[in-house]
Order: sequence, then C-alpha cells, then structure tokens
Amino acid sequence: MKNRFILSFLLLLFISGHALAQSLVQLEFLGRYSTGVFDEGATEIIAYDGATERLFSVNGNTGNIDIIDISDVTNPVFMSSIDLSPYGGGANSVDFRYGVLAAAVEADDATDNGFVVFFDASGHYLDHVEVGALPDMLVFNKGGDRLLVACEGEPNDDYTIDPLGTVAIIEVSGSGSSFTIDQSTLLDFTMYDNNPVQGVRVFGPGATFGQDMEPEYIALSPDGKTAFVCLQENNAIAKIDVLKKSIEWVRPLGFKDHSIPGSGLDASDRNNGQINIANWPLKGMFQPDAIGAYVANGETYLVTANEGDVREYDTYEENERIKDLVLDPVAFPDFATLQEDENIGRIDVTTTMGDTDGDGDYDELYSFGGRSFTIWNSEGDLVFDSGDFIEQHTAVLYPDHFNASNTNNNKQNRSDNKGPEPEGLTITQLLDSTYLFLGLERIGGVMVFNITDPSLPYFVQYVNDRDFTIDPEDSGSGDLGPEGLLFIPWNKSPNRQNILVVANEISGTITLYSADNLCGNKKVTICYNGNTLCVNSNQLPGYLSNGAVIGTCAQSPRLVGSKGIDFTLMPNPVENVLQVSFSGVTESQISITLYDVQGRLMKTVAYQNATSYSNQSIDVSDLQTGSYYIYLENKHGQIAVEQFSVIR
Repeated sequence: MKNRFILSFLLLLFISGHALAQSLVQLEFLGRYSTGVFDEGATEIIAYDGATERLFSVNGNTGNIDIIDISDVTNPVFMSSIDLSPYGGGANSVDFRYGVLAAAVEADDATDNGFVVFFDASGHYLDHVEVGALPDMLVFNKGGDRLLVACEGEPNDDYTIDPLGTVAIIEVSGSGSSFTIDQSTLLDFTMYDNNPVQGVRVFGPGATFGQDMEPEYIALSPDGKTAFVCLQENNAIAKIDVLKKSIEWVRPLGFKDHSIPGSGLDASDRNNGQINIANWPLKGMFQPDAIGAYVANGETYLVTANEGDVREYDTYEENERIKDLVLDPVAFPDFATLQEDENIGRIDVTTTMGDTDGDGDYDELYSFGGRSFTIWNSEGDLVFDSGDFIEQHTAVLYPDHFNASNTNNNKQNRSDNKGPEPEGLTITQLLDSTYLFLGLERIGGVMVFNITDPSLPYFVQYVNDRDFTIDPEDSGSGDLGPEGLLFIPWNKSPNRQNILVVANEISGTITLYSADNLCGNKKVTICYNGNTLCVNSNQLPGYLSNGAVIGTCAQSPRLVGSKGIDFTLMPNPVENVLQVSFSGVTESQISITLYDVQGRLMKTVAYQNATSYSNQSIDVSDLQTGSYYIYLENKHGQIAVEQFSVIR
C-alpha cells in the first residue's frame, strides 16, 4: 500500500489545463444569497427543484428549511420558511425528487428517534415517518421511489444513553396529494455485537458495536442498488444492498502514513509562522464526512472527503495533544524533539489507539482526518489519495493565511487540528469526463479535480471567494465554511448553464457558480496549433484530422507514468541550486521543465545527448518560496515527475 500511495501522489498532476478531452469545466461566480447570520449554521445542506427553480436550504439557526428563488441566478431571493417545530428539534438534511421534498428532522431530545418529514415544492406537509436517532443525512435514489437515511445515533453529553446507529430505507410513491409512504425499514449493526469487525474503531465507553457505529453520509451507486455509508468516527465504511435491505459488510478504511513522501502535513500553529509541510511519524485516520460514487470503465468507485472527527463529551474525550502523552522511547527515540510545539507536540491524536504493548506509553500515534480526498473501489480498497496536495496548494496561494480557520484569519490556526478539513463534495459527469467538486471547510473554497481515471486524477481549479482582509464576522468577508455542495445540470438550471451551488454554514451564504465547458454547452473546446478554439461539434472531424485535440491548450501534457526512470533531486527543500540526477532514459534528447502549483512554466533546461546525468545544477535562486514540480521529458512527453520546495 505504501508504494501505491507514493505512486498515486506522484501521478497527481497539479496543473490547471491539459490538452485533453477532460479539461472543460470552469467555475465562475454568478450570484450569492446571504442570511446575514454569522456562525450559526444558517445555510447548511441544500436541495433543488428544477420545475420551480427553488433551493431548499437547511437553516441550523432557526431549525427550519428556507425556500430560495434562484430564477435570477445573479440575485437569489428568500421566499419563505418551512416550520419544522411540530416534528422535532430541527432539520439536518434535505433532498428533493419529483415534486417531493424530504427533510431529516432530529427529535427534541436527540437521543430519541427522529423523523423524515415530506413536503411538496411549496412547503405543504405531505406525510412523515419515524426513523432512528439523529437522522443526519438523506438521499433519494434517481427513480425517486426510495429514500435512504443515515441516522447517526450519537450519545448524550454524559454518555449514559447511546442509541444505535441506523440506516433507514423508505419506499415511497406518487407526489402531491397522491404521495404515499409504502414501507420503511430500519437497519442496524447489532449483528456484529458478538463478532466485531477487526480494525473498525469501537471505543465509546461501554458501547456495543451497534451502538458505536455512527452513520454520517450515504452515497448510492449509479444504478441505485447499492448504498455506501460513511461511519466517520469509526474510520470505516458499510455497504448496503438496497433491494434486499441488508448490510453486506462493514470494513475499516485503514490509516494514512504521514511519514512517507507526498503525504506530509503542517503540524504546528506555533512555529513562528513558518509553513512546514513535512513528514512525521504519525498515522492519520481517514474518517470521511461526505462520500460520492461514480462509474469508470464499468466499475463503481467511491470518493471520500477526509475531514476527521473527534468524540468530545462532558464525561468522555478521546483526544489529547502529543506533547501531553508519554511516548515509547524505543518507538520514538527523538520523542523530546517531536513533542516540542514547533514540531508535532500540539497535534491532536486519539488516546484510544497506539499503546500496542499495553505498557501505558504510546508506540504509535493516530491523528484525525486525512487532509485529503481518497478514491476507493466498491470493496473499500484504496485506489488513490491526494496526499498533501491541498495543503501544498493553499500554502502557495495563501501564505499569509494558510490553514486559517473559518471564524478567524489567523495563519496556521488549524495546522495542529485537521488542517483545511475537506468536508463536502459532489460528483458530476460533463461530456466524457467526471469531475469532483470538493469543499474545504476551514480555509474555504472549492477545489475541482478531474477523476475520470480513478487511479490518475488531476487538479483543474480552485475558487475561494473569501476576503482575508476583512474580519470573518464583518460584512463583505465572503464565503466561510462550505458545507453542502449541489450540482445543477444545464437542462434543469434557470439560465441553461451548469451550476454549482455551495452552502457556507459559517458565513450563512449560498453561492452560485457557472460550471460550464469554457465554450458553453453548445460548443466544444479544442486545442489547435497552440490556440484554444470554440467549435461546433460538426466541425470536430475536420479539426481533429489536422492534429487538434479536445480541451484547452496546456503548458504540458499529462504524465503517463514513471516508466522505470530514476529521477532524484537534492537538496529538497532547496535555497539556490538544485542538483538533478536521472538514469534509465532510453531517449537521448531530454528536457527538464519546472512549473509552479498553478501550472505556470517557470523554466526549461535541455539535455541534447544524454540518457543519464548525475548532480547537474539548476539555478532556482529566482524562484519564490513555495512548492514546485519538475518534469523530465523526452520527445514523446513526460516520463517522470518530482516535487520540490524552495525556501529563502
């Protein structure tokens, strides 16, 4: 797994344009709705009705559902609210299909069973059904005849009541006055009480397996027959047969090794403001929040946003800073140095794991979340992880506010605690490509990745409408804390553009972005003779026969693999002169190109008659502090890639 993880990191191209069919999407700001309420969850999860051109937004501040008119996408307007007080303590999630709005409503006492309440598009009550404790997320299948609900079943504050974690499958039919609830089935995990799944975290005080499971989020396979459920606190995932209404399996997600190249992290909020994304003897629990599913090459794949979560209650807290633990001197011979604040002393880790020999000190350290997104196959095996790219990229773009939280602008405020926290996501297919839109809860904004090839995703774009010059509590600070992401296809949108909708819970805003082919929906973007052109589809054959390729013109083609090349850089990080060595090259005409993380070409060095070089010098004294990518290329394209950092 370690070698595959390193390879995955090296193969993730962090450039913003490619001369390929996949580079078509571009997010551009359209409009914003604002509640004017700061840090009260006034805009959380959203659903959409294309017939009425309305959004339905969970308002955590009021506990109600707000109805917002987006017929003018540049000026979303509040219409009304749906009062949920007759049904419980407030909504946590919504989804909409075929004229029916479903709302997950927790009970007044969150440890009691909650409800799913159904309304029509105008907010008129249709029916409701009881489900498990703390219904936290729900989703309709594409046919609209089944609704799945993740009921988290969190304990009370003193951990004297711990409800079962459950998943409800609700079968419905009709809409409006003809809407009916046909059947509701509640699944739980008690079948594992006497035979727990090895590797799945079961650690609540006195909890059984069934009580300890906390379903967080659900993704349905495209055919709707299978559901995949994140068990965030348990660092696990469950697979459900929707038609048979049964749990097929529960599996642990394992751990991310932060000691290997490409999966480092910035671990301290107290190191004199120096960004230090480095490798540490630390393992991260993936602990995904949102999960999505898509099909590639006929197989189903899952994508998780690895936010991380901690159990903190009045009578039980699992987290502790590393500097406050006793570390095993054999496992950590440099423990005193590690525990300093400027290293990993301030990182929060779980106390439920790590004492492997039971002698009272810690032999291993496990932090919360992965600071990444991960792609898994349908059996829960890791296919790809984005490593430390999110931190590397945001460090370059926001060096003065790197890892700031969503309620303050303090640099590295979250470095010691889950970093940027990828939380929400949505996946969509545009033409022949599949895109991931990933929300970063803390620093803010949305990252876009092309995930058409699950083993070789690449970065497309990052938008962040946060203004770091303004205090987050003040008007005009922009979008803070993206929570819910929703994609509206062009044929259902008010302006006939693809639209990405992002609900930001801290700023209480909902922002709309166009998410179109750079040339719009009726034309195709191509690269021809080094120029990006917009052409009609019937013009493609002629252009393609003359050497054009679909997509925007790029500064560099996509890496296709390392091809057995030995490619090393020293020192790394570097101040002024980088020593480059390579061997195993079969072509003698070689060039080396340097790019920044935004895909901008920094410099090119050519080697005309060499299949190997040792310690060749490249002057990088003109490059600013930050991360860069260096590509070894022959006449056929890139054959190796490495990352390096420049420090001053």
